[in-house]
Amino acid sequence: MNQHSSIKGRGSLIERATEIYDFNAALRGRAAPAVDVSADLPPTPVAPTPAAVVGDAPVAPTFRAPAWTGPVQAIDRIKLVEDGFLRPDSAVTTMSEEFRLLKRDLLSQLHNNPRGNRILVCSAHSGEGKTFCAINLALSLAAEKDREILLVDADFGKPGIPAQLGLEAGPGLMDALADPMVAIEDCVIRTDIPSLAVLPAGQRSHNDTEYLASARTEQLLKRLTEGRPERIVIFDSPPLLAASPAAVLASHAAIALLVVRADKTPESALRDAAGLLKGGAQVQLLLNAVRFNSGGRRFGSYYAKGEAQ
Repeated sequence: MNQHSSIKGRGSLIERATEIYDFNAALRGRAAPAVDVSADLPPTPVAPTPAAVVGDAPVAPTFRAPAWTGPVQAIDRIKLVEDGFLRPDSAVTTMSEEFRLLKRDLLSQLHNNPRGNRILVCSAHSGEGKTFCAINLALSLAAEKDREILLVDADFGKPGIPAQLGLEAGPGLMDALADPMVAIEDCVIRTDIPSLAVLPAGQRSHNDTEYLASARTEQLLKRLTEGRPERIVIFDSPPLLAASPAAVLASHAAIALLVVRADKTPESALRDAAGLLKGGAQVQLLLNAVRFNSGGRRFGSYYAKGEAQ
């Protein structure tokens, strides 16, 4: 989407990617290997809530994830534009319309999904645009009314989302996983886009895969989203074929958005990456770095013409 190569075909980027790459066979292949994890990690302490009483029978209390309470940091809009990202509240462009189509498709699939509102953005190798797509998807979703978006930097080896947005990173997901005394909601960075927050990766660990595979990860994710169906969590993961955490993260997500660079990703790598996602989230392809032919759609031109009149 930010750099382009020619491609023919119509339909959404997901549909066009599916036409180019047959990865269904890979999804029927082997699953990611099981990971042995420690069972003695204590859960995050949660203050008890008195049970309500209906008649003579007590009713279990309903937990609601806490609101973010940390200080607000401003997103660097100039840096966003210089690096080719969407700018909040800017004019409609071809790229912003493409991400609008993408988010509409994802929102329809997340509706009443038993795995919750969690999206994993991943790729086979680095340099294929997963972080670019994760940030733009988060910015596009943040424009939705009555939604809260939490963008999680889960690329623990090479974290970079806070820096890309001009934010100062502090403790993050890995710190909360490793230390029960760290409240994960205190690690969340609020931004000056009220509906967008960022969770940094945190301190690097040699046991990141094992922590992610533990029951504590699901506990912390519920701590972030329980009782708040309006919250959508987007994970920017490490490359699937370069680090093992991505395949484990997929087990916590409803949808795995596998980014394919049109002019770079070989089909063999795509098949291997898709195979690692088997048995986890619903896998969809996102075709990145596409140039549309002259007869194809040209989103954004309609609005530009309207402004010129």
